[in-house]
Amino acid sequence: MNIPVGKQYSTMLGGRELVIETGKYAKQVSGSVTVRYGDTMVLVTAQLSDEVSPGDFLPLTVEYEERHYAIGKIPGSFMRREGRPGTQATLNGRLTDRQIRPLFPKGLRNEIQVIITVLSADRQHDPATLGAIGASAALSLSDIPWDGPTACLTMGYRDGHYLVNPTLTELETSQLELVIAASKDAVLMVEAGADELPEEIMVGAIELAHRELQPVIALIEQLRAELGQPKAPVKPPVGLPDDQVERVYQEARAAGLYEVLLTPGKHERSAAQKALREAIIARHVLDPEAEGAAEHINQLKEAFAKAVQRESRRMVLENGIRSDGRRPEQIRNIWIETGLLPTAHGSAVFTRGETQVLGVTTLGTRKDNRLVDDLGLEETEEFMLHYNFPPYSTGEVKRLRGVGRRELGHGNLARRALLPLLPDFESFPYVIRVVGETLESNGSSSMATVCAGCLSLMDAGVPIKKPVAGIAMGLIKEGERYQILSDILGSEDALGDMDFKVTGTRDGVTALQMDIKIKGITPAIMKEALEQARAGRLHILQVMAEALPEPRAELSKNAPRILTVRIPVDKIGTIIGPGGKQIRELEALGAQIDIAEDGLVSIYSADAAAAEQVRSAIEGMTSSAEVGMIYEGTVAKIVDFGAFITLFPGTDGLLHISQIAQGRVNRVEDHLKVGDKIKVKVNKVDERGKLDLIRPELEGIVPPRKPPAPRGDPAGTRRTEERGGRR
Repeated sequence: MNIPVGKQYSTMLGGRELVIETGKYAKQVSGSVTVRYGDTMVLVTAQLSDEVSPGDFLPLTVEYEERHYAIGKIPGSFMRREGRPGTQATLNGRLTDRQIRPLFPKGLRNEIQVIITVLSADRQHDPATLGAIGASAALSLSDIPWDGPTACLTMGYRDGHYLVNPTLTELETSQLELVIAASKDAVLMVEAGADELPEEIMVGAIELAHRELQPVIALIEQLRAELGQPKAPVKPPVGLPDDQVERVYQEARAAGLYEVLLTPGKHERSAAQKALREAIIARHVLDPEAEGAAEHINQLKEAFAKAVQRESRRMVLENGIRSDGRRPEQIRNIWIETGLLPTAHGSAVFTRGETQVLGVTTLGTRKDNRLVDDLGLEETEEFMLHYNFPPYSTGEVKRLRGVGRRELGHGNLARRALLPLLPDFESFPYVIRVVGETLESNGSSSMATVCAGCLSLMDAGVPIKKPVAGIAMGLIKEGERYQILSDILGSEDALGDMDFKVTGTRDGVTALQMDIKIKGITPAIMKEALEQARAGRLHILQVMAEALPEPRAELSKNAPRILTVRIPVDKIGTIIGPGGKQIRELEALGAQIDIAEDGLVSIYSADAAAAEQVRSAIEGMTSSAEVGMIYEGTVAKIVDFGAFITLFPGTDGLLHISQIAQGRVNRVEDHLKVGDKIKVKVNKVDERGKLDLIRPELEGIVPPRKPPAPRGDPAGTRRTEERGGRR
């Protein structure tokens, strides 16, 4: 039997060994590797289709497959097998897609599939970044044309120090979670969540990460040099010759392309461009029905698109003016409306230019949280942000499908932006859901979602620590000349060299996402972009403050009322009662009760008075009697030697017959009846926890009774025998 022998390559990353192995598993695919880091291990494959796909886009798919056996767990679904990738798996796949997609050659139209399968997960070392490293290695080994390699890692920050590739446990206390992908010469992608960190900390993390990734990139280059296959040929796209492309550009400029690009309004500008394009095509194609005319028309359309891109970039670099007439640093006009939905808990519309998002906040109980059934540490999610992008937002007609990767990615970015400023669950025990409905879109609806979502939280009365705003930045760079753009349009995103989204408060950054389309930008440009983004963010925050300066003083009248009380863990059973009898009686007062394992009791009710009544009852049931304290108790049982008084459920004490009234008491029933309310004072608590009670009004008048003799006391024995009793 032939036993396959793989070849391993290893290097150190963040103080731990990273191992890439190939030639042992999944050998029929073009590129296949396993990547191991700690006890986390992923299998990554890459394959190129033989057939050329129709269309003018790169048919790349990246699939991230989680297997629950990786953590020794059976899936929680009804069928007990993995279904569609969950939210985090989809985001992890998107993470790899964003860093490898820009490096495929133009004109490649064969379908490419990269599959990342998590085989083992130790819940400490993140498989997402390993999947990205594996994709780079698999593509480098394969016959797929690709201008890599790249590598990926996570950066943390705690107590003034950076953490290189921290564990998932370390990230829980980190002020930063920044994922970066880079090639040897350039940073390609950044995704970050932060706890109001200064811009210089973010830049420092990116620079350090780029240096730390160099050994991994060198390792993949070595693997490719030793084992890589020859790359498949790429048929370059057929287009007009360069001299004819130049002629189309000059014709368009002479026909007023500059003025057309300054047409106010997205749809009006698009219509003007289309009219100019059709006029140029009509001059070059006299008979659209002639043989070869259709192909020529498509070439002219492509040439005209290049002319629009070239002229738009020239306008910015030479004239400092953008296609909507703004200066590079200028923010579009903003208007805000809050409290517009009468039955929602909180709502706000944020409009910036031709981008408009409706933010809606809903407050729920702990039972409304989202169960997380993936390979990470989190089991539930108490804050959800969902982003919707319907086709009418861009004036288009498309089929409504399920939530796509773009929607999940934009929603995740907005969630990370707002999360650090939310109150902790113990002080504000609500599950929070924010929905961003994109009503209009022309540039950065995700950043408008951050602003609208923040305002809707404030409108609902959620006591956020500070307001948060977001802004999308762009870059036009030709050689040494460059211009940074604030609040970019959709067209500027397409024709520009960088898409850089930054969110934060007045005091620091809370989230960051950057995709770069060129070989790289210098740290100086990155710092300048962050500073310009900060100025734009402060402007937006000021406009938001004018519309809604702080969270509403009271919760929305439509939101459920939640009260909390913390009880000793050993008292949880007292609240529940035998067979749940006690908790059912409490909920019959008009509230729902949720008890956490740590003793935090949440009481939910639309009736504030009912919630308060239940909380008082729970406090009484779980209180501990203290010596010297006076309580109003209830006579629970009468016996020959006194009465047992219930101070609160589960806690009784004995009021001895000698302490019931002044003078001799022959029958307890002559003074007390079961159910009577009576004030008593805790006189003593014996070593067994038994309570000895007295009546406070008789204190000093009726002498306290002598305590019973301790066990084994001969004097006590003689007294018992003299009374003829039994010990």
